[in-house]
Amino acid sequence: MAWLRLQPLTSAFLHFGLVTFVLFLNGLWAEAGGSGDLPSTGQNNESCSGSSDCKEGVILPIWYPENPSLGDKIARVIVYFVALIYMFLGVSIIADRFMASIEVITSQEREVTIKKPNGETSTTTIRVWNETVSNLTLMALGSSAPEILLSLIEVCGHGFIAGDLGPSTIVGSAAFNMFIIIGICVYVIPDGETRKIKHLRVFFVTAAWSIFAYIWLYMILAVFSPGVVQVWEGLLTLFFFPVCVLLAWVADKRLLFYKYMHKKYRTDKHRGIIIETEGDHPKGIEMDGKMMNSHFLDGTLVPLEGKEVDESRREMVRILKDLKQKHPEKDLDQLVEMANYYALSHQQKSRAFYRIQATRMMTGAGNILKKHAAEQAKKGSSMSEVHTSEPEDFVSKVFFDPCSYQCLENCGAVLLTVVRKGGDMSKTMYVDYKTEDGSANAGADYEFTEGTVILKPGETQKEFSVGIIDDDIFEEDEHFFVRLSNVRVEEEQQPEEGMPPPMSNSLPLPQAVLASPCVATVTILDDDHAGIFTFECDTIHVSESIGVMEVKVLRTSGARGTVLVPFRTMEGTAKGGGEDFEDVYGELEFKNDETV
Repeated sequence: MAWLRLQPLTSAFLHFGLVTFVLFLNGLWAEAGGSGDLPSTGQNNESCSGSSDCKEGVILPIWYPENPSLGDKIARVIVYFVALIYMFLGVSIIADRFMASIEVITSQEREVTIKKPNGETSTTTIRVWNETVSNLTLMALGSSAPEILLSLIEVCGHGFIAGDLGPSTIVGSAAFNMFIIIGICVYVIPDGETRKIKHLRVFFVTAAWSIFAYIWLYMILAVFSPGVVQVWEGLLTLFFFPVCVLLAWVADKRLLFYKYMHKKYRTDKHRGIIIETEGDHPKGIEMDGKMMNSHFLDGTLVPLEGKEVDESRREMVRILKDLKQKHPEKDLDQLVEMANYYALSHQQKSRAFYRIQATRMMTGAGNILKKHAAEQAKKGSSMSEVHTSEPEDFVSKVFFDPCSYQCLENCGAVLLTVVRKGGDMSKTMYVDYKTEDGSANAGADYEFTEGTVILKPGETQKEFSVGIIDDDIFEEDEHFFVRLSNVRVEEEQQPEEGMPPPMSNSLPLPQAVLASPCVATVTILDDDHAGIFTFECDTIHVSESIGVMEVKVLRTSGARGTVLVPFRTMEGTAKGGGEDFEDVYGELEFKNDETV
């Protein structure tokens, strides 16, 4: 289906390339003198009144001698084309670095303290830059960097005299964005899916200013002072830019007259944001009105700090389950890498990210998301170097690698890996381990295990197992911990065979230390229950113009068998029967191991 959708677009590009190639050959034929052999129509038999010589370029000079043969022309075209592509790549790389710097600036966050209705305070993280302002200023500057560089090259190369490239670049780039880019974005939406504009008010403001920009450019170049840009015109044009940004920011924040455009919204005096006046309780707002890292429960703002770890663990477990179902032949490391890529690809990204991604893929740098996910998986499977104050030659570091493990309840046992790094590898090392309860209990969910790992001379890692108890009782996904302790190095005198030596404190420097992570987390995935079915979000806010709202239902804590889940809509402050929403009822069918 994807190939069929792209086929008309590819065909259009092929037709355009064919027409361009034919016109190019026709031009070469005409310049070579072949035009005299073409048949004459007998009408409008006109000859060119004159010809314009090529001007000296800013970077590439004129290639002498002039009036070359057809073969020389083809060779020169190839050389100029390669040089043009090379300089284009150079400008793209500069713009890529510039956009990466801009994304670092606009992604800065700061912590703010929020006072809850009960008097308690909580800390949350918000963006320093407003999304609308950053898109219209720094993001626009970065994405338009090639056009700006071309205009600067033209102005500087012609002694600060206006040329034809500046206005043409502005109009051409804006027209390409408005028609081609928007058309492709609409065309590639998969069948049956919809997309919506996130900031509709801001869109109206920027669309109006975009149309005004065309009109204003025509007025100053063709009406007020034809062919000349006067000082007052340039200053007024520059003044329009902060006015546009200010109006877009006002529309984004629903200030001034924008707060009267919808009766359901008002200004919250306590938080300085816009909340709904109808409904059960206000919903936190992020960039366009959503408060990050928090949610409302019975009218009270509750921070998510205590729940972030558990929610992240459940989300990662869900992703791993889905990937294991789709790719049963993959091992755990590959699944972790795929899970990292999935999480990165579903995060909200800025305009700068997509510009950088396109540039790097075009220049052969590859997919930066997959590279980042592979790096994260590599970091997870290979512990980075641990810094310590003791000399590297005298100290060995002992730690878990990796520090997080997932296993099904029916796996029997889970293998954990202890790694030794640095120090004297010719000595035998001992380290004790012991399991500790988390949400999983020893004797009921796993076998209590303790012992000593012996790393013989030359060994850099050693595995030991912890038994997992399988039962037919429904349980939520649980976890327990395994802790390392009492690391020591064998002394010169050999102890009795099979007996670990006592700890030695006679050395001036410790020969072995525990490095982070010295505690491993093992998550047991339950496989004995049909599952618990919940909505992804307790509350969903949508606009009236959305048309159809999609609700996601999650299946956690088990996925055994096929389950039918009935559902129906119920009235709240909104009325059903077609007045505010359509009444819907039916059944959701979850197949075996299906979780969403």
